Amino acid sequence: MKIMTITMTSYSSDGKCGTWDAPFSTEEAEKVRTFHKTLDGYAKTPLRNLAKTAKILGLKGLYVKDESYRFGLNAFKGLGGSYALAKVLAEKTGKAMDDLTSIARGTFTFVTATDGNHGRGVAWAAQHLGQKAVIYMPKGSRRERLENIRKLGAEAEITSVNYDDTVRLASRMAEEKGWILVQDTAWEGYETIPRWIMQGYMTMAHEAVEDLKDVVPTHVFLQAGVGAMAGSITGFLARYYGKNMPRLSIVEPKAASCLYKTAAANDGKLHAVTGNLASMMAGLCCGEVCTLGWDVIKHHASHFFSVDDSVAAFGMRLLGNPAKGDPAIISGESGAVTMGLVYCLMVDPELTGMKHALGLTAQSIVLCISTEGDTDQENYRKVVWDGMNHS
Repeated sequence: MKIMTITMTSYSSDGKCGTWDAPFSTEEAEKVRTFHKTLDGYAKTPLRNLAKTAKILGLKGLYVKDESYRFGLNAFKGLGGSYALAKVLAEKTGKAMDDLTSIARGTFTFVTATDGNHGRGVAWAAQHLGQKAVIYMPKGSRRERLENIRKLGAEAEITSVNYDDTVRLASRMAEEKGWILVQDTAWEGYETIPRWIMQGYMTMAHEAVEDLKDVVPTHVFLQAGVGAMAGSITGFLARYYGKNMPRLSIVEPKAASCLYKTAAANDGKLHAVTGNLASMMAGLCCGEVCTLGWDVIKHHASHFFSVDDSVAAFGMRLLGNPAKGDPAIISGESGAVTMGLVYCLMVDPELTGMKHALGLTAQSIVLCISTEGDTDQENYRKVVWDGMNHS
């Protein structure tokens, strides 16, 4: 097999829990999940046990959380958007979080920037709560993702700038028009709503550890855009497992590997990636690190990976066509990249050094999260049906 680019940097995290991951405790996760259970369409998404595939790859266990079933949105993002919108409305109206649909329709307008899934989640949550949503998408966004957002009643458009500049546009429009910015990244002075979004994501991890029961993963691979989801899951796992915390790796597209750059520099500063941020992993094409996410990740992640699109393509094909007897998973580009990396690490002899550095052995139990299904159906078919390999 030929891999265009997989680079890895080790990071000396201290493994300590503190104020940085306190918002992601088991107790907080239980509160969040209790809220999600009140929403129409809530159901636990499946945790797939790929036992046969694990054996072929030389692993003791391989589990994948399949978020393509979440709220009919084909991705996990509705978890964060719904919780954050509910918290905002409860704070502004004084109503209980289970009584928000009584608020007059169209009272509030929520605005955000998105590569697709977050905006769809915000649009869905706003529609559910009878409020308005305005969604901005960066240049190069797929028309399919735009139309999926519009179908949920939101105003949505594709801008002429990249993701991070689109975030700045959404922030400026919120200030000018009195809208409420619901952005899944944080910066100095804007942290409360991003923290609520991140807390919303904990339901994924809460469900996963419940289904794992007595099985404790040795390795967890998390994909990252700005690092909000990765920070949330990291914080929860650190609090839940304590001294048994799995070895954690963060995976990003090489075109937008801002956490990788920050970890590699290890100079106490956040490092951005600028420019086009071109990758088929649209949901991960973010060039600036979420401060809240990094504050958690830097204490618990041991390795950071920057990979090219072919790695995600391997993951999409493997999950869609696992070993006989294992359940198939329809996973999109951003959802499948961690599985693609695990596959490459276990089968490519050129990556043996990385495999050993991570301590991946025949006794390892790996957990990945497929964060999205085929949110770009045309590209999914090109990769999985036609065998297109991206570079």
